Amino acid sequence: MGFLGWIILGLVAGAIAKAIRPGDAGGGWLTTLLLGVVGAIVGGWIGTALFDVGVNEFWSLSTWLLAIGGSLIVLVVWGALTRRRA
Repeated sequence: MGFLGWIILGLVAGAIAKAIRPGDAGGGWLTTLLLGVVGAIVGGWIGTALFDVGVNEFWSLSTWLLAIGGSLIVLVVWGALTRRRA
């Protein structure tokens, strides 16, 4: 999967993660989408490290589940960090 594929996957995964876990996580929609891109990378890393499942194909269910799961993790961590500052 190329760079553009990672960006699109992360943007969509971030939006889905925000829909699953709504709330005041700090930052606007752009921050949420950028966290989705980071979450897709984190999800891919976790999937490779723990389950030996890569994030290679854009239309693979495992790719999307790992990206959304990683986005949820990053969103929770971001929410905890921004909640402490406020």
